[in-house]
Amino acid sequence: MDFELPDHIKDYKQRVREFVAKHILPLEQDRSSYDHHENIAQPLLEQVRKKVKEAGLWALQMPKAYGGQGLPIVGLAACYPEMNRSIFGPVCFNAAAPDDGTMQVLNKILSEKDKQRWLQPIIDGKVQSAFAMTEPHPGSGSDPSMMKTTATKKGDRWVIEGRKWFITGAGLAKHFILMAKTSDDPRRGLTAFLYHADQPGWRVERDIPIMGPSDHGGHCEIVYEGLEIPEENILLGVGDGLKMTQMRLGPARLTHCMRWTGMAQRAIEIAADYIAERESFGMKLSKHEGVQWMMGSAAMDVDIGWLLTMRAAAQLDKGELARKEISTAKIFVSESLHRAVDTAIQLCGAKGYSKDTPLEWMYRYARLARLGDGASEIHKMVLSHLMLSQREKFWSW
Repeated sequence: MDFELPDHIKDYKQRVREFVAKHILPLEQDRSSYDHHENIAQPLLEQVRKKVKEAGLWALQMPKAYGGQGLPIVGLAACYPEMNRSIFGPVCFNAAAPDDGTMQVLNKILSEKDKQRWLQPIIDGKVQSAFAMTEPHPGSGSDPSMMKTTATKKGDRWVIEGRKWFITGAGLAKHFILMAKTSDDPRRGLTAFLYHADQPGWRVERDIPIMGPSDHGGHCEIVYEGLEIPEENILLGVGDGLKMTQMRLGPARLTHCMRWTGMAQRAIEIAADYIAERESFGMKLSKHEGVQWMMGSAAMDVDIGWLLTMRAAAQLDKGELARKEISTAKIFVSESLHRAVDTAIQLCGAKGYSKDTPLEWMYRYARLARLGDGASEIHKMVLSHLMLSQREKFWSW
């Protein structure tokens, strides 16, 4: 079993780390760098993105023919944690959700002509995207069969009626993937559509305030009142919505894990620097046995999470669905992120609770990780189903 990374992946990993340290981490210390969502301010983001492109680090996940770097998923699992050593990092490299997941799925399923229309502007950073699936009660959340938004065929167009909420980035997005119900078939009743923000028949009802910092474009509630989408803008085919969703969400869950691993590492590094300097009862905090237990436990969790993420990435690169591996990583990494940041705040004391470090930002952000793209409990249900159906095969390597 070879855990060695290819030389070109090592090179990308080191270059991303050096870029983040030089150009992005210093920005966190200046409050003027933040927008009203507590993310990097848009004018500043454009400046950093220009430098990323000049450094040859733009869109690592996309083919070189479209302006990306063409890295395999294992390569992303090596580089994305380096990006998210800064809370501003991923979006600067065009590697943040939801654009990251949208680009990957559109690259897999669109024709060359449609890629130029729908995908290339996202890769270039000219537009943002959004994935409109989640609905308010009694609509679909973790259970897509409960979807209430409908698409009704009228001539060569589909008319959309319904409501979505917590749609990340919708306030600024131009290209949308929309999930809607097209029949009562339990397996083939959903269809995925593409539409542009300039089309009439829909509106952003509100940008929903959340506990933590938010993505560019917020987390919005959307109302559809007669949005018309042509037949040609259906992804895959009528009734293939669930298939498209799994194609998008599986890898997207794993790229979340990659980014969260980097954030958890940064939190532990901040705490490590603090306890190496801070003294208590005649010695450095780092010399106290209790502190060592806390640091050791947090570091172990993050390392396990990175290994689980790498295992799933290797499976995806082989063309496997990796459902077990992705769900396992999603549960563990999301929960270990919270534990790592909580431990770091505890060790840094009042300084960790203040805005003198990004730890309090990370703490509020981390709570979402156990909910977004499937709550931990849903993924445990997936693992239970797989184990009960596969039995001894569940443990196969």
